[in-house]
Amino acid sequence: MAVASGWPEAEAALRGRFGTRLSTLAAVREQHGRGEGCAELHPPDGVLFAESTEDVAAAMRIAARHALPVIPFGAGTSLEGHVTAPHGGLSIDMSRMDEILEIRADDLDCRVQCGVTRERLNAELRDRGLMFPVDPGANATLGGMAATRASGTTTIRYGGMAANVMGLVAVMADGSVVTTGGRARKSAAGYDLTRLLVGSEGTLAIITELTLRLYGIPETVTAAVCPFQSLEGAVETVVQLVQLGTGLARMEFLDEVQVAACNRYGGSSMPERPTLFLEFHGTAGAVSEQAALAAELAAAHGGGDFRWATATEARNALWKARHHAYYAAMALRPGGLSVIADVAVPVSALVGIVSATRADIDAEGLVAPIVGHVGDGNFHVMFQVDPGDTGEMARMERVYDRMVARALDAGGTCTGEHGIGVGKRGKLIMEHGERAVAVMRALKTALDPHSLLNPGKIFLD
Repeated sequence: MAVASGWPEAEAALRGRFGTRLSTLAAVREQHGRGEGCAELHPPDGVLFAESTEDVAAAMRIAARHALPVIPFGAGTSLEGHVTAPHGGLSIDMSRMDEILEIRADDLDCRVQCGVTRERLNAELRDRGLMFPVDPGANATLGGMAATRASGTTTIRYGGMAANVMGLVAVMADGSVVTTGGRARKSAAGYDLTRLLVGSEGTLAIITELTLRLYGIPETVTAAVCPFQSLEGAVETVVQLVQLGTGLARMEFLDEVQVAACNRYGGSSMPERPTLFLEFHGTAGAVSEQAALAAELAAAHGGGDFRWATATEARNALWKARHHAYYAAMALRPGGLSVIADVAVPVSALVGIVSATRADIDAEGLVAPIVGHVGDGNFHVMFQVDPGDTGEMARMERVYDRMVARALDAGGTCTGEHGIGVGKRGKLIMEHGERAVAVMRALKTALDPHSLLNPGKIFLD
């Protein structure tokens, strides 16, 4: 395990400033040394439980004096190793920074600390008739969601974090604090620092507060599940629904392997066929029209009967299988390694790329369900592999690389929402090229000249 060279001196200074809120217990360090999707454990030298922006700034100033790496930590739900500490250092756990500071219903915005989770915010908003729609599946912290530029099931209608973060408070590598953005719905004032920090994965600054867009809860919400005779029919239905401009709020796909996994994991009894999960938001009349069109298109492409749900409890029950897909997939290979590949492509390329990827998986004899937020062209392959089987790992990498190559050839991206982290550093170069990545490195060097903020992420060392 790596131990940061500046740790002994930094530990004494941190202990003097924060007392027992700095932990060096092995169990706490290990908890903070791995996210959900990274197999390798790289624990930090210590974990600080911060409670304010000033705490983070003070810790960062100490770290800067002692050349100590700093890794931000929210809920630990990231899938690309963002929270690991390959160079040791200090993990700053911000889960205690969980205050909802302001809700401004008239302006449809709010201000929160970074450790507030999306579910907690929505519980607070519900009685006001408001919601924050970005739903990556996990109950992640909003700071972590901004840092990884998260999106999810509702992106097709409401956009992801990039579209819904209006401003930030962030601590820079020298411990200074900056405020970006504001509450106006548009601005032409200087560089867009908010957009620069959203998606920077903790490598440029540590986000401590966010100003977020809010939305009114729709008058009518209806969900539906529909099985299909073929994968191609399900995805073609998605393409046509998008091209027709229907106001769908969610459009999710599970292939037959994933549906079978969900049935075994959650005790459901869905037909084990490629399946679409849809949700419609709007007025009663608009939702009725959207639902009728979706049912008509689905039937034309081999879709079966729709299962409908309007009441909140019934909708939650329908969506339960989709939200538990990750854990259901892991249960296909107990004790195995779960490698989650996500690409996003123009919707016109979706049918061919999803079909070719499923064929590759089957030809290589791999266990790998496919799921996706297919309304915005984003789909995921959840490889379940034995990390000790070099042959199997090589087959997985071949399929993964082909999937990314097809996505890039179609004008897509190597990651629609998970970010680069540790796992996709080489694929970032495949997508953008050495020159563009060099520009990204120059930004990193300008803002973090000693590479203290989340080192080892985004860029190959």
